[in-house]
Amino acid sequence: MSDSDLRAAFEDYVAARRTALLRIAYLLTGQAADAEDLVQAALIKAMPHWSRIAHDPEAYVRTIMARESVSRWRRRRWREVHTDVVPEAAAQGADIARRTVVLEALAQLSPRQRAVIVLRYYEDLTEAQTADVLGLRLGTVKSHARDALERLRTLLPDEDLALRS
Repeated sequence: MSDSDLRAAFEDYVAARRTALLRIAYLLTGQAADAEDLVQAALIKAMPHWSRIAHDPEAYVRTIMARESVSRWRRRRWREVHTDVVPEAAAQGADIARRTVVLEALAQLSPRQRAVIVLRYYEDLTEAQTADVLGLRLGTVKSHARDALERLRTLLPDEDLALRS
């Protein structure tokens, strides 16, 4: 493939998958601005390898996003400031309220647990695929999933967590 063909294929991929990538990134980060940054960072890292991954880039980009999300959290956690006062008004509605509660519960998981939950249950990857994406052993993925689900069930006692463990 020529450079212009590779560039066009990359641009087509970004145009077609941007919304889905942003959704995954939002679930990994919990914030829209961070999700946009995460997608951008992942695409920047994927671009130099496009000739090798163009036939099936999804897994490669997803792996970059999951690993980068954990790494970014490690770099930023010492600067994080918690507050009891939310600076903006929350959206109204039962579905939005439920989604907010679930996202807040996800935010209380460790970055790896959160990544495991997002990849296993939102992206519907197998345990082996999740382990491969995160660079973890299969047993580590299983224990992170078990611990995360237990924590989510504690944090969300009224939710029907129909997640397979």
